[in-house]
Amino acid sequence: MDRRRVCVLMVLWVMAHLSSPGHGLRALRRTTGGHKGAAGLTGQDANGVPLRRSKRGWMWNQFFLLEEYTGSDMQYVGKLHSDSDRGDGNTRYVLTGEGAGSLFRIDEKSGDIHATKRLDREEKAYYILRAKAVNRFTNEALEGESEFIIKIHDINDNEPRFTKDPYMARVPEMSDIGTSVIQVTAADADDATYGNSARVVYSILEGQPYFSVDPETGLIKTALPGMDREVKENYQVVIQAKDMAGQMGGLSGTTTVSITLADVNDNPPRFTKTVYEFRAPESSDIGSAVGVIRAMDNDIGENAEMEYRIIGSDGPGMFDVTTNRSTQEGVILLRKPLDFERKRQYSLRIQVENSHLNPRFFSVGPFRDEATIKIVVEDVDEPPMFERASYVMEVKEDVARNTAIGSVSASDPDDKNSLVRYSIDRRTDMDRMFNVHAGNGSVFILRELDREENAWHNISVIATEFNNPRQISRVPVYIQVLDVNDNAPTFATNYETFVCENAKANQRIQTVSATDPDDPLGGHRFFFSLAQEAAGKANFSVRDNKDNTAWILTRRNSYNSLQMSIYHVPVVISDGVFPMQSSTNTLTVRVCSCDREGNMKLCNAEALTARAGLSTGALVAILLCVIILLMIVVLFAALRRQRKKEPLIISKEDVRDNVVSYNDEGGGEEDTQAFDICTLRNPEAIEESKQRRDIVPETFFPPVRRPVLPPIRDHNGDVRDFINQRLQDNDSDPTAPPYDSLATYAYEGTGSVAESLSSLESVTTEGDQDYNYLSEWGPRFKKLADMYGGDDSDRDS
Repeated sequence: MDRRRVCVLMVLWVMAHLSSPGHGLRALRRTTGGHKGAAGLTGQDANGVPLRRSKRGWMWNQFFLLEEYTGSDMQYVGKLHSDSDRGDGNTRYVLTGEGAGSLFRIDEKSGDIHATKRLDREEKAYYILRAKAVNRFTNEALEGESEFIIKIHDINDNEPRFTKDPYMARVPEMSDIGTSVIQVTAADADDATYGNSARVVYSILEGQPYFSVDPETGLIKTALPGMDREVKENYQVVIQAKDMAGQMGGLSGTTTVSITLADVNDNPPRFTKTVYEFRAPESSDIGSAVGVIRAMDNDIGENAEMEYRIIGSDGPGMFDVTTNRSTQEGVILLRKPLDFERKRQYSLRIQVENSHLNPRFFSVGPFRDEATIKIVVEDVDEPPMFERASYVMEVKEDVARNTAIGSVSASDPDDKNSLVRYSIDRRTDMDRMFNVHAGNGSVFILRELDREENAWHNISVIATEFNNPRQISRVPVYIQVLDVNDNAPTFATNYETFVCENAKANQRIQTVSATDPDDPLGGHRFFFSLAQEAAGKANFSVRDNKDNTAWILTRRNSYNSLQMSIYHVPVVISDGVFPMQSSTNTLTVRVCSCDREGNMKLCNAEALTARAGLSTGALVAILLCVIILLMIVVLFAALRRQRKKEPLIISKEDVRDNVVSYNDEGGGEEDTQAFDICTLRNPEAIEESKQRRDIVPETFFPPVRRPVLPPIRDHNGDVRDFINQRLQDNDSDPTAPPYDSLATYAYEGTGSVAESLSSLESVTTEGDQDYNYLSEWGPRFKKLADMYGGDDSDRDS
């Protein structure tokens, strides 16, 4: 059908061009004379002869050629002709330019041009060629070169093609009619300037009645109102693009457009139930989740995000609700402790609302919902509960033992009201200073208290449910020990006081102060005085300054260190708190010689020794150290004397690190006194006395040679017995050195069939040896057989 249509078009095209005047295939003849109107006068020459403009010898219009020619012959393009061609065969036509010789050929004689191949306008729309006429024999140009164009006429041989396949598009749900979705574009490779081959018209094949397409622009629009994503989300639309302005016989192409309805917030959240019920044990921790609720929203994404909040409750502040962003669930959290005995059920009113509202859909209705939440508190066996979170008790430090200093109280919060037993956590009272009455919770002391040692005691009292000992609770008890004036004041420090021999009366030699570990409420007030027993014959006096200090004053003008080098001044210090406590403190005063300004120059030897001497404990420690050092020296000397013998092996000649080479060669087979080979052949042939190998032996005993025992033909047994015997001897040898050593036993056994070949064995036998068997051992032993295997007469000769 397509080929027939192309042929019809070609016939129509040829007829149209042949009937048009001045067609490009017709050559215009060259005129040198003047046809009227063919040329205009341009002037006169010098003789007055009018000049005429001559026309070109040949001219033609551009040629046209149909594309996609399907004929069997070459397609005729046109004919070139020159006025110089007189038909005598002297004119030759030459064609050059694009495709000359390959795509286009010219008849040199007639000037006919043919196309040799099928041409495609979409590959190349026109060709520029040049033609000229020359003399066939001289190649002289008869006409100047002229340029002409061969245009390829288009036929409708390309269908429209879409730029994408498929297209993807999104449009909001519930969009109005005519909302633009996407624009599709199809391109036609045919010539848009010629005919309707490239004029494309769009139409919709699938997707009605939901969508429509503009036939000129390809813009797809919505065609149906109220398209709901929750009902149908995806649509497949097939668009057709047809050329020839959509007329019959035009070519077409199709594409698929996948359209997805985008979600909008057009659905409110809704609870699945109007009443939710949850149960929570009264032992639930603060912040724990009591229950989870969820409202359903048909929308997706941010359009389905919700917020939960409590709008009413019969237990204000008891609960809170948060939104789980990942699941859009409402989580009910506990904010205060539950108590089954006080309130057994709570009721909440919770509202849910979309987070992102679309004003366009406010008319649909409120985008919120409400539900009632009932929370039932479950009873659990709770531990005893103390009346207070902590207890503080006070007790004086002089209180007697077993005195109650306070009490704690706890009760079972459950309905059964079980009895409670009290005890003290001994990890908080390691010294067992306190105890608690198991029945009534009274706390009393077990040992005497001392505020100066420990002013506070922190203990824990345990309350245990009588019926269920696993239910326990603890409470801290802070016990403060109150001060009692039970300590006498003493000197604040150890004073080192001296008096000059040239001192004057009432001269101050020392200022003393006092300290008291007690802590009276009004602060300390100390009184200083000289002891009553020393007041009559005192050499010094004490003056109380009324500010918790006192001066020590001299009572005479001079002192003599030779008569009395040290004075002891008893000072009585008392406090002012009831009951009053006092103590007598002795101040040691040394008599020293001083210069005129009162600076000490020299004190007596006794005083210096008393001042700078060592204490008894220090002297004892030094003495013990000296004794220990002496004992170590004596022990070391004793150990040195126990080493009676000089070691044979020293570090430089240790047998483990050195190999001693004797380089002693025996006298051969004739030397029977140098070495006894029997020891190597028979381990039981000799037993030598064992000597210490690490010291120089005191005495040497000649080795005792024992008779040779007949060898035992056990093949392996004699070797095993030999090794075991030597191993036992070395293990039980008390003279062996105290380090690991390697014992080598040069023993080859007695089980050899060929017996020993060594000539050393001859020293142990008295008879002649029979060497005739050597001749039976083959050529390799022929030499030995000749030497030893002969008769006695041979050897004698």
